Amino acid sequence: MNQDSHVALTPEQAQLPADIAQRVRFNDAGLVPVIVQAAGTGEVLMMAWMDAHALAYTLATRQGTYYSRSRQEYWIKGLTSGNTQRVAEVRLDCDGDTVLMKVEQLGGACHTGDRTCFDNDLLLPPEEE
Repeated sequence: MNQDSHVALTPEQAQLPADIAQRVRFNDAGLVPVIVQAAGTGEVLMMAWMDAHALAYTLATRQGTYYSRSRQEYWIKGLTSGNTQRVAEVRLDCDGDTVLMKVEQLGGACHTGDRTCFDNDLLLPPEEE
């Protein structure tokens, strides 16, 4: 797949290259968690899920594309909200069971419109020095 151009296909049609498919450990539901960070700063923006087609489409188009477990459908980040993600880098963890994606985020990453999904509920504040 050419990663530098837009591909005229849908997420459902995208196929993960065999060498990558062999390394990713999808769960029993066929999904893998994705941690999304801001490129440059490393700020954690969100966590989502991908199946093989969403990952393949993301790699082919550099558009953050996920699988919604609640809606049971694909969503390309920003398609309806305008809060897009240009994917700068994709990594797989040492066990192959988590994807780390670095993105250039335009607008909020959270479905609430916030910059990050981790702004609102602080469970343990940082220690004071």
